[in-house]
Amino acid sequence: MNEGEINPHRKFEFFIKSIISLIGVAILAAGATLCKMGNVGLDPFTALNIGVSNKVHMGLGLYQLLTNIVIIVIVILLDRKKIGIGTVFNMVFAGFMIDWFSTLYETLFHYQPTLLTAIVNGVLGLLLFTLGTSLYMTADLGVAPYDALAPIASTRLHIKYKYCRIVQDLVFMIAALIMGGPIGLATIIISFFAGPLITFWDHKLSEKLIDSVADFSREPSSKKIGHGFDLAGKSTYNFVKDSYIHTVEIQKKLSHYSDQELELKQKQVRHTVSQARTVLKDSVIQLGLLRKKQHRRKQNSEDEE
Repeated sequence: MNEGEINPHRKFEFFIKSIISLIGVAILAAGATLCKMGNVGLDPFTALNIGVSNKVHMGLGLYQLLTNIVIIVIVILLDRKKIGIGTVFNMVFAGFMIDWFSTLYETLFHYQPTLLTAIVNGVLGLLLFTLGTSLYMTADLGVAPYDALAPIASTRLHIKYKYCRIVQDLVFMIAALIMGGPIGLATIIISFFAGPLITFWDHKLSEKLIDSVADFSREPSSKKIGHGFDLAGKSTYNFVKDSYIHTVEIQKKLSHYSDQELELKQKQVRHTVSQARTVLKDSVIQLGLLRKKQHRRKQNSEDEE
C-alpha cells in the first residue's frame, strides 16, 4: 500500500481526534466553571490566572491566552514535540470557555450558595474536569502549555516527573493564593489526586473511544457508526449501573451481608464470569480477523513490489 492510500485515512483520523480534543477542552472548561461557581477552588494555573486577571481588570480568556503564549514560546524553545493542535485548543479556548460557561451559569441559576451546592458543584466539576483532561490528552495531539513544563523540567534536570509536577503545582498554588485566586479543596484534589480519576476515565471511556476512531478512520462504514453508538450506549448504561451497584455494596458492608444477599452475590459473580467468557470469545474472534486482515495487506504489499 503506497503513501497516497495511507494519508487520507490518517487525515480523517486526525480530524476526528481533533474534534474529540476540542470537546475534551470544552468539558474540562465546564468542570472548571462548576468548581469556580461552587467556590471550591480551581487547578493552580487557572486559579492564578483568575487572581491576576481580576487585579488587572482583564477577562480570564484574554489574560490566560496571553500567559499561554509566553509559556508556549518557552516550550517551543525547549521541546516543540509536545506542541500540537490540542495545545492550541487548550491555550486559546479554555479561558474563554470558562468565561462563557460562567456567564451561562449565572444566567440559568439564581440561588444562595450553601454547603450542599458547593459539594454538588465540586463533585460534578471534578468529574467533568478530569473527564475533559482525559479526552484531550488521550487524543494525543499535544498538551496544554502548563502541562508541558513539568515533563521538560524532569528531562532537563534529571528529576522524577512527579516531583517536578508537585513543585510546579505548589509554586502556582502559592502564587494564586497571594494574588487572591480561587484556592480551595478542589485545588488540592486536582493538584495531587486527579491522576486516579483521569486514569479511570482513560480506561472506561477515552482509550476505547480513540481506538474506535482509529479503527473507523481506516475503514469507514455506516455499520461501524451504528456499532459505535450502540457501544457508547451500552458503556454509559454499564457505567451508571456499576457505579450504583458499587455504592450499594459499600452501604451493605456497613451492616454485613445477609444469607440471601450472599446467595445473590454468588449469582452476580457467576453472571459476571459468563459475561467475561463471552467477551473473551468475541475478542479471540476479533483478533483472528485482524490477523487475517494484516496478512492480506502484507500479501498485497509484496505483490505490488
